[in-house]
Amino acid sequence: MKTFHAKSGPFAEQPFYALAEIESICTDELQRVGLLPSTPSPVRIDRFIEKRFEVRPLYEDLPAGLLGFTHFGPKGVERVVVSKALDDEGTKPAERRLRTTLAHEGGHGLLHAHLFVLGSTPAPLFGGDGALDGPKILCRDGGISGIETPRGVRPPYRWWEYQANQAMGALLLPRDLVTKVLEDLVIARGLMGTAHLPEDRRGQAIKLLSETFDVNPVVARIRLEALYPMAADRQLTL
Repeated sequence: MKTFHAKSGPFAEQPFYALAEIESICTDELQRVGLLPSTPSPVRIDRFIEKRFEVRPLYEDLPAGLLGFTHFGPKGVERVVVSKALDDEGTKPAERRLRTTLAHEGGHGLLHAHLFVLGSTPAPLFGGDGALDGPKILCRDGGISGIETPRGVRPPYRWWEYQANQAMGALLLPRDLVTKVLEDLVIARGLMGTAHLPEDRRGQAIKLLSETFDVNPVVARIRLEALYPMAADRQLTL
């Protein structure tokens, strides 16, 4: 991990993680707490939060548009709170959105806790009223991959949210397990034997990943694009 002076956002410093670093961090952390599945199956993300950060996720009534937040203290993560509305809805898509939100918050905990411990972020920029005061990252509609704003408005780029989204994908759909699920769909291409997922098989791949790892199809699609980008495949055909 490299660190730069942040040009935007609430942090004084901006860590830079290559995707491979985030993949390694998430895999190692899942293994460390005994929650990396041995075969492709849903990751127990709520249990991961409990074991890794020693806090139990709380479900509370939050303002409209706020999906959850992670509260930090001198020793790192102190609370992970998720909107009670997601838990109350009781549908499969809502249950999966809840898993996505927990994984996103876990990403913040893994990648950004040190920024708070070092005191490199001014707490007022995370403020709100009452229970929302203090050093925390607030995660809203559109800030989490696969969860759109009500009007479909593209949210502004925030590097800390982008990094948490990458960790979210790595936690819910670990790379090696995704590879196993897609082994019959992926083909080797070129002299280097680069893994390639044909465009006409992507719909099937998304469905397989969604059902295997218990995530909404849009999350599976985003993870698929991260691991098997279509742009790279098109370049190989030029």
